Amino acid sequence: MFSFMGGMPICSQCKQKEEEDFQNIKKYLYDHSGASIQDVSDACEVSVEKITRFLREGRLEVKEGSNVVLECEKCGKSIRSGRFCNECSKQLEKDIGSVAANSASQLSKEEEKSKGKSGMRYLTNEK
Repeated sequence: MFSFMGGMPICSQCKQKEEEDFQNIKKYLYDHSGASIQDVSDACEVSVEKITRFLREGRLEVKEGSNVVLECEKCGKSIRSGRFCNECSKQLEKDIGSVAANSASQLSKEEEKSKGKSGMRYLTNEK
């Protein structure tokens, strides 16, 4: 009934409206490649916030040399699309991999500790 599009879950009608807005923006930008966010917003009747969200989601990209400024959420470096610059993305990926490896290592240690404690238990009729 609801779809997750990064943020709040939305109904299928709202998802369809989002996709229509995106396609209108994409078509407008194809015909007007140097347009500003405000120009696109006015022409497509879509909020600047929605256009910025499409940029952050990586669905749109800022043209090289544009006056639109999109910044990396971690270091503040100017980027063309998404949430993070390449360097910060790679560092986050490395950090997540490290955490995952440590978690797997911790789980295997816990399994080793509990090996002798687990196993089949038998009931007897002895009193």
